[in-house]
Amino acid sequence: MSDTLARPVPGGSAPPRSNAVVAVLAFAGITVSLMQTLVIPIVPELPKFLNATPSNAIWAVTATLLAAAVATPVAGRLGDMYGKRRILLISLCLLVTGSVVCALSGSLVPMLAGRVLQGLSAAVVPLGISVMRDVLPAERLAGATALMSASLGVGGALGLPSAAFVADNFDWHVLFWISAALGAVAVLVVTFVVPESKVRTGGRFDLVGAAGLAVGLVSLLLAVSKGGDWGWTSPTVLGLFAVAVVVLVGWGGFELRTAEPLVDLRTTARRQVLFTNLASIALGFSMFAMSLVLPQLLQLPEANGYGLGKSMLVMGLILAPQGLVMMAMAPFSAALSRAKGPKVTLMTGALIVAAGYGLSIVLMAEVWQIMIASCVIGAGVGFAYGAMPALIMGAVPASETAAANSLNTLMRSIGTSFASAVAGVVLAQMTIEFGPATLPSQSGFRVVMAIGAGAALLSFALCAFLPRHRPAAVTGQGATAAPAASGEALLQADRG
Repeated sequence: MSDTLARPVPGGSAPPRSNAVVAVLAFAGITVSLMQTLVIPIVPELPKFLNATPSNAIWAVTATLLAAAVATPVAGRLGDMYGKRRILLISLCLLVTGSVVCALSGSLVPMLAGRVLQGLSAAVVPLGISVMRDVLPAERLAGATALMSASLGVGGALGLPSAAFVADNFDWHVLFWISAALGAVAVLVVTFVVPESKVRTGGRFDLVGAAGLAVGLVSLLLAVSKGGDWGWTSPTVLGLFAVAVVVLVGWGGFELRTAEPLVDLRTTARRQVLFTNLASIALGFSMFAMSLVLPQLLQLPEANGYGLGKSMLVMGLILAPQGLVMMAMAPFSAALSRAKGPKVTLMTGALIVAAGYGLSIVLMAEVWQIMIASCVIGAGVGFAYGAMPALIMGAVPASETAAANSLNTLMRSIGTSFASAVAGVVLAQMTIEFGPATLPSQSGFRVVMAIGAGAALLSFALCAFLPRHRPAAVTGQGATAAPAASGEALLQADRG
């Protein structure tokens, strides 16, 4: 597809108030990202709350992951076709509905249904970034998209202590009533503040492509997320991996042949898009390694010699500053992208993340040390996540922005899923005996941190294959011209 397919929506609105649009979309992004950590404080109690076995109750976490993976690329394509703001609002309404269902649930099935609906809202951040491209002035775009991208980490970081406080002091259903209220506020402010994008692709939705991608992604992520519990060599896990490979290969062939694909694989194969997505997988892996290690270190008993014995609430408060640092880095990320290009910004962020892991390997004995290391990693993620949308939008037509940004978000999610699996294997193998319990060893934590540093350096190396510096800003306020609008220009840029 090309920009010639894009068509303005008749009766476009006047230029929006930029600050209000950015604030509202960032709030919506933070609200959706809260779903990542919402149930973590109550996971140990879920079997009792839902009258379910522990292995079944944990599906309240897994179901959201799977739903988000499927919904993100589908919602991106629908946004390009029918309006990004419209699909964003539908996503937020699904979040509200899912939260109400969870708040009213007292058993496993309605809880899972609600968590699936919450997961279907995951495309709000890439859709918000795409709306920004279409409605904001060009000079505001780099900083705004960096802030919106950082909202993924901010919501996750701030959500944990908030959820822990609520879970410790109120009935667990209150968590979901609060998320429903936040979602409802987001729906209202988006409705009244954010204008609809003028850029649409039209065409027909690729139902076969959506079904194929859903089956392939669910099989892959289910095998990765449950491999440790079910056994990596079990017939179920091996069968899921086989289904994922066969289905995704067949899906790719179908997408290349269809006239209006769910994902334009030819656009995805462009050097700038391809290597940005590969770097995103590596960086998503690296970021999540920290999220798995540092909370455990803070909560393990002090008597084992390296645990710090903190409650979940205190642990969340200790790690919350990293989210604020991530958001604070957004204007610096945008400034560096304007001066040197988003490629340099992404490489800088990857190096900062690697340095943060290096610090965490040697500084893990005190609370202040872990806080410093987590903030350094958060700063690096803030730089990197701010650069990714600029790289993607600098290489795709305006008519494909939402789909391309959604695919990039999916790549990060795949990286985090693999990080969880790898860290789980390492920590399960490197253990110590502590009374009747078996705990991950300090060496195991250090190995996971070293792997996280290696993943960040891999992201840095992948960035070296990106084309040379191109301006980060793209045309704002709904213009249909994009840096990648011409196929010949793209080929020349890729050779550069």
